[in-house]
This record gives sequence, C-alpha cells and structure tokens, in this order.
Amino acid sequence: MRNHWGDGQQSVPECEDGKDGTVGTGTAIACPDVAAKLPQVPDRARAEVDRNLAQLQTQIAEADRRLAAEGNKGEAFIRNAILQPLAGKRRAVLDRITTAIDRAGPRPQGLAQLAECQVQPTTPGGGNNGGGSTPTTTPGGGNNGGGNNGGGNNGGGTEPGAGLGVLANDCDESRLQPHDGFQNGNRCVSTEFGEVGAAANNPSLLITQFPDQVGQNQPFTLRVSTRNLVRDRFLAAGQGGYYVESSLLNDQGLVRGHFHTACRMLDSLTAPPEPQEVPAFFVATEDGRGGAQPDEVTIQIPGLPESGTAQCSVWAGDGSHRLPMMERANQTPAFDSVRIDVN
Repeated sequence: MRNHWGDGQQSVPECEDGKDGTVGTGTAIACPDVAAKLPQVPDRARAEVDRNLAQLQTQIAEADRRLAAEGNKGEAFIRNAILQPLAGKRRAVLDRITTAIDRAGPRPQGLAQLAECQVQPTTPGGGNNGGGSTPTTTPGGGNNGGGNNGGGNNGGGTEPGAGLGVLANDCDESRLQPHDGFQNGNRCVSTEFGEVGAAANNPSLLITQFPDQVGQNQPFTLRVSTRNLVRDRFLAAGQGGYYVESSLLNDQGLVRGHFHTACRMLDSLTAPPEPQEVPAFFVATEDGRGGAQPDEVTIQIPGLPESGTAQCSVWAGDGSHRLPMMERANQTPAFDSVRIDVN
C-alpha cells in the first residue's frame, strides 16, 4: 500500500536511513550543444542568437552552482529542483532563438529537443563541458548518477514511470496540425497550462442534492456547491474559445473559470460508455459568482428523453475548458457524479 505521488519518492529503506541515491562530488550539468545544432544563422539574427546562446551558458553555470551546493539532497531533489527548472528556462531561450532565426531565414527545426540536461560525472581535468557537449546517456534514462532511476528499479518504492524523461512539452515536433480553438480532435494544443494555485486553493465541488428517480421527460434539478472556483471565465467554444486561454488565478490565488453539468444515458453498468456520444443534457455555468467559501447553484434540467440509468456529472473548468490543475498528484480533481433512474 503506497501513499505518495510521482515526485521521486523513496523506498522504505531509503526513508528509514535518509539515503536517496545522492549524487556526490565530481558531477556537473551536461546539456546538448545548441550552437552545433543551429543552421547557418542569418546576419540579421546573429546578435540576438549570440545573446541567447550566452544566456544558455549562464543558466548552466547557475545550475552547476546549485548542484555543488545542494546535490547531496538526492536525485529526486536534483531532478525536481535543478534539472526540470533548467529545462524550462532553456525551452524559453530556445524558443527565442527559433523566432530570431525564423524572422530572417528558414525556421530551424528540433531545437526544443535540446532543452533537457542531466547530471554526469566530470572527467579529470575536464571541467564542466561548457554546457556544450551532448549527454552520452539518455535524458531521464536508466543510469542517472548510479540511481537507476529510469527503469523503475528503486527498491520497488517509486511510482510507475518516475524518472522518465519528458517526451514533449510543445507542438514543435507534433505531426498533428495546430489546434484552432474550435472543438476538433487530432490537433496539437500549444496553449501554456498557466497558473496553478496552492493546494488549499484548488477548486472542489459536490452535487449536494439530486433525485434518485425521475420520470421520462420530467424536469428536475441538481444542487451543486463549489469552493475556490471564481465562475467568471467561459470562452465560447463554438466561437473558437476552446483550449486557447491559459489557466489564470485571481488576486486571492483562486482559479478563474466555470463548471460544466452533463447527463448521459448509460447503455451498460458493467462497461464504460462510448466517449464520443453527445450527452442528453449539457450546460456550462459562468455566473460571475463563486469564491473561497462554498456556495450553491441550482441546475435546471428539462428532462431526459430515454428510460434507463442516467449518469449526471459536474466538473470544473478553467478558462481553457481544461480541468483546473492541482498542486499535488494525489489531490482529487473538482468533479462529482450521481446516477438517476429514469422511468
């Protein structure tokens, strides 16, 4: 029985003796050589590209200093507090380099793949590789500092997939066309996730009142209570407002968004329903209310046209229509469902 989430947690023996496969001295941050991967840089873009290449070196130096000072805190700390933030900073710089070259010549491809770095042993007298050498092991792979962290071989104590490298965090390498804000599939969404609130400020909701049984086509109501959800953002999906806005918090750190209510008829109580079916009822609630304290909303449902078992669900959405993000993986998202017999 485990009660943890995928952030590099320890096995039981490691928790007991305080060890975490720490990375000792004689290690440094190794990143792919960006300059070597660039195409011919147009003269008009050279100055801006050089500035950003220098910024990459500064980022590696800062990460190396933190590694030297805090590397004894273990591989999980290094991955979450040093390598992942460094990759995020590098992505931003690589985006700027891509844009600078694109403005003056052919757009470079694949630079986003150069964001991930790792910790490698330093060769005697070799220094810090200047941030330019390509790592000899796969980022996030199976032998990162001796911890064997990519193969899930950490004493059986880690979450499945802990230590895996990031496959993608943008659409640069996607084979799908960009999402256009309308409700279409087989697209790649490039909108940033945006702001995530503190755990105590994450939205939650509950269906507080519902009928156990209704007649066919009989109107009924659901009572829904939400907490930490400011219901003031719902971009019209039919007008291209789907997945186009990042998550935003208000001044109190609460998610700005809305919630959805849908009822669908279940063909079976032993197999999941077909996901593409249109529900018998759907509504989005964006009434300008909501806040840190729970409040209630009454949802009027005009009736369900078929007899059988209905599943009525309520779930929160941020400005992009996605479920609000959570600070921790073991927090329950803001959703609730009930079943109602329709005679």
